[in-house]
Amino acid sequence: MPTPLAELPIRRLTTDDLISCADLSEDRGWPREEHKWGLLLTAGTGYGIDDPSGKGLVSACVVTSYGRGLAAIGMVLVAERYARQGVGRRMMTYLQQQAGDTPLTLHATPYGQPLYEELGFTTIGRAEMVRGHFRASEPTSERTSDRATAPTVATRPATAEDLSAIVRLDTEVFGLDRTHMITRLPAFADHLRVAEDNGALTGYAAAWPNMETHVIGPLIARDAETAKALIASLAAATDRPFRTDIDVRHEELLTWVKEHGLETVAFNAVMTCAIDDLPGDWTRRFAPLSVAAG
Repeated sequence: MPTPLAELPIRRLTTDDLISCADLSEDRGWPREEHKWGLLLTAGTGYGIDDPSGKGLVSACVVTSYGRGLAAIGMVLVAERYARQGVGRRMMTYLQQQAGDTPLTLHATPYGQPLYEELGFTTIGRAEMVRGHFRASEPTSERTSDRATAPTVATRPATAEDLSAIVRLDTEVFGLDRTHMITRLPAFADHLRVAEDNGALTGYAAAWPNMETHVIGPLIARDAETAKALIASLAAATDRPFRTDIDVRHEELLTWVKEHGLETVAFNAVMTCAIDDLPGDWTRRFAPLSVAAG
């Protein structure tokens, strides 16, 4: 007799499971996202359930830890053939047990949100996913609104000498040390830019390849004008469409990117468990590295 789903062991995933994870994404109608899976399985901890039939994975997910202060859950997937049989609930319950006292966070789709609420997660915010080809600003004229003019903040490509300053700024804004993620950005991202004011770093942003798009993230900036300048500078370096997830409280930036060609794709709920809010300074945190990693 086949092994009941509830008895199938949950095991650690490795980079050897990358293709199986991408296959599972595709099975659920998501992009394969092999590049992103590679980062998450290297910098985070993957968990999975093997299909007893030998056909890949029943379920998979990744947890990215930021010490005892926070862990981000992402890429929670269950194969279509095993959907609505309690697998997702079992995986999430297991992750909560593994986390112990460590607070958890995740970005939930409307489909997954009810389960997470049943498991003790609460919604603390929303992120708006936008996508499209960025249109550069035109010179200021009577026909051009102030919001559509090009930002004037100075930006430039990041260098190896900037990495320590980027990590310091990121730790200050994110509220926790994520050196193990940020130091991977030069190899993971196609473009990494910084903003400066009198020699001081005031923001940084990365654009990393994901299928046919470039995902903007992280996007850390002193203010909306700095965030705009970083996005515009990234756009000048690529012909791919952009995709990013912007905290809905950043209304000025959302209005601006929509004026420049990006359109709303979806909304996700930002949820936490065992913590009332995310650490750090949300006013300078415009977009996550990835919704799967925080």
